[in-house]
Amino acid sequence: MAKQVTGHKDEVSALARGLALLREVGHGAYPLSNRELADKTGIPKATVSRLAATLVSAGYLRQHPHSERFSLGPGVVDLNNAYLRNFDLRGHARPHLAVLADFAGVTVHLCVQDGLDMLIVESVRPQTAVLLSHMDVGSRMTIATSAAGRAYLGILSMQERQRLLEQIRSASAKHWRSLRPRIDSALADYADNGYCASFGEWNPHIHALGVGLSGPRGEKYAISCGGAAYLLPEEDMRQRVAPKMLEIARVISAEIGAPAV
Repeated sequence: MAKQVTGHKDEVSALARGLALLREVGHGAYPLSNRELADKTGIPKATVSRLAATLVSAGYLRQHPHSERFSLGPGVVDLNNAYLRNFDLRGHARPHLAVLADFAGVTVHLCVQDGLDMLIVESVRPQTAVLLSHMDVGSRMTIATSAAGRAYLGILSMQERQRLLEQIRSASAKHWRSLRPRIDSALADYADNGYCASFGEWNPHIHALGVGLSGPRGEKYAISCGGAAYLLPEEDMRQRVAPKMLEIARVISAEIGAPAV
């Protein structure tokens, strides 16, 4: 089903459409054609062709030889590297995330919101562990079902949260009725305990905890700590790992001069 590219009244529609194409190509499991991009975005095929040609010229898309299929170009890598170079929280947080990873024996992620997903921007593995997460920087977790996503919802203002929940509701369609009670329960858990959990919901084999984190300029992040469900039963996660995760979040907040959330 095509997504309609809509946004704020002040948006430049051509730019919004171009960014929508980049997002679809980036999320694609294989190079996408003009027709596929038109179907996915709702943008007319002729417009897709012109936008794609512009993005190829700028280096943000790469057209495969002898075809109209596209994948991301090197210009996107330059933007990504520039973003990560200026992402100062990663440097401050990494040593503390490493302490949590070694303590829990699992991979720890630092995430930011990207659409309806949490995007991993830092990933720290323990020095010794039997099984490690295959997820790394650039991987995504859905906001609605992941511990990181629910923790992110937990630190938003009421207005911001309602706006994001409405977007999730629209995207979830018929699944929203069963999804909403689980989100509400997770948010109540966050209000009571200071963290959110996802025991097999985002991935049936993964147990994870998430805690929100504010940056020095008010930006919002989430820390996720999780691993194989059979190695991390819920009781152990809540009683042993959660207190350490909350301690680490407080230490990071204090170090960067941001309020604990």
